[in-house]
Amino acid sequence: MFDDRRSKKLLLVAHCILNQNAKLDACAHYPGAIREAAAALLDAGVGIVQLPCPELLCLGLDREAAPGSRPTVAKEDTRIAARMAEEAPTGACRALAAEILRQLLEYRKHGFAVLGLLGINGSPTCGVETTWADGAEREGPGVFIRQLAAALDREGLAVEMAGIKAREAEAAVAAVHRLLRKERD
Repeated sequence: MFDDRRSKKLLLVAHCILNQNAKLDACAHYPGAIREAAAALLDAGVGIVQLPCPELLCLGLDREAAPGSRPTVAKEDTRIAARMAEEAPTGACRALAAEILRQLLEYRKHGFAVLGLLGINGSPTCGVETTWADGAEREGPGVFIRQLAAALDREGLAVEMAGIKAREAEAAVAAVHRLLRKERD
């Protein structure tokens, strides 16, 4: 089954890597996708599973900012991190993680390889190595990545994860290549 041209290789990718339009106001560094990371993914011939944006789904595109307010990105990230840590958004992240897990199990059932997950470091929700909490960028995963990692762990699925920053194009491409190397190892 599925004996055609598909690669049967997948990478999970944080929503805003492929769609900067979903970012917090004043945080989009590209008009659309993070070009270098997206090009590396496309050039590799892997399937891209775009993760949902929990912040957009839970707080909206404006992240429920006060109309006309112009707080700093740090203040907004702090506010968003606090909101996403609340019970309802954390539960929503858990439900989203369960849906992603269901998809991954379906792919794996049919022999597809999940090569990894590419997140966005510094994000309160989709950070991998770093997240935003307590008013600063901190080590550790964001709330959605934490929920997804827990869901994967419960199923005994190991998925390598790497985080990137939009302003660090060369490092982003290197992270994509590290995840792709898993297939060759």
